[in-house]
Amino acid sequence: MKMKCIEKIKSMDKHERRVWLSELLINNSLYIFLVAAIILIQCLNPRFLSWSSIINIISLSAANLPIALGIAGAIILTGTDLSAGRIVGLVACISAALLQMTGYAGKMFPSLSTLPIALVFLLVIAIGALAGFINGYCSATFHLHPFIVTLSTQLIIYGALLLFLMTGNNNGQSISGLDPSYTNFIKGSVFSLGGTPIPNYVWYVVAITAIMWVVWNKTAFGKNMFAVGSNPEAANVSGVNVKRVIILVFTLAGVLYGVTGFIEAARIGSNSAATGLNYELDAIAACVIGGVSFVGGTGKIGGVILGVVLLRLIFVGLTFLGIDANMQYIIKGLIILIACAIDMRKYLVKR
Repeated sequence: MKMKCIEKIKSMDKHERRVWLSELLINNSLYIFLVAAIILIQCLNPRFLSWSSIINIISLSAANLPIALGIAGAIILTGTDLSAGRIVGLVACISAALLQMTGYAGKMFPSLSTLPIALVFLLVIAIGALAGFINGYCSATFHLHPFIVTLSTQLIIYGALLLFLMTGNNNGQSISGLDPSYTNFIKGSVFSLGGTPIPNYVWYVVAITAIMWVVWNKTAFGKNMFAVGSNPEAANVSGVNVKRVIILVFTLAGVLYGVTGFIEAARIGSNSAATGLNYELDAIAACVIGGVSFVGGTGKIGGVILGVVLLRLIFVGLTFLGIDANMQYIIKGLIILIACAIDMRKYLVKR
């Protein structure tokens, strides 16, 4: 493959090479900028890429990867999912409420003993899957754009979260006092790198990502997902059940949001109505940086991972430089806008 590429370049005349190089630089300009920014941050603050900082970046990336993988599926179908962050928040609060320490003074449900971790995990996964199913069913059955559907479910789920936080003895307060068995299961460590422990949830996310790679690349479902994203009419003519594929993609996304919320509850330790806020923005930004196209039918697991890690590198770096947290929202928005513009340019050039 590399030899063919080299031969093709050699066969070009001077003008064609100049055009090819120009296209290459434009199409990869965001990556070039992000890498240059990382190098600049490291020069300004040598502690940026220390072992402890690298482990922190890996951990933060792992925490954000499942939600990004879920939203990537929706983007491949030329849609999106604005409800993802609120689903994460609801799941996180339910997980925290059911896994508080028995006898904790601020326990949300004092008469309820700490439930088994596996039972709570299955419950919140089911909640995430149900929310995803509703998104997919409404999109596929009523032919509504996922933007409208997920905007609606975002508000519904947020309302449900606020009502949940008012139940029991909580009265809208943050949910904390989690059982040590739960926090150790998520944040405990059995392996260290450079003297810095790697949280257990990193390995769980590695396993989930491997499963998603198999689902996307080695199953009929994955092939059908890309076919529907590329051209739903052609996929339908080819015998693909388009409605079922859309529902399954959003349901699987809901499962991944459930995983994210279950991890997030123990990772942050104190959960409130703000948990999950704007998580979908980070996930969407990571996806478009990683080459998941809003045009549909294009995306790779490796690209999503790269996008999540690059984005986390930038924001950790901005924190190291003392950039205001509010300013980071502006930068995040610009990254999404530029990435989408580059993606659309690639699409128009191909046409």
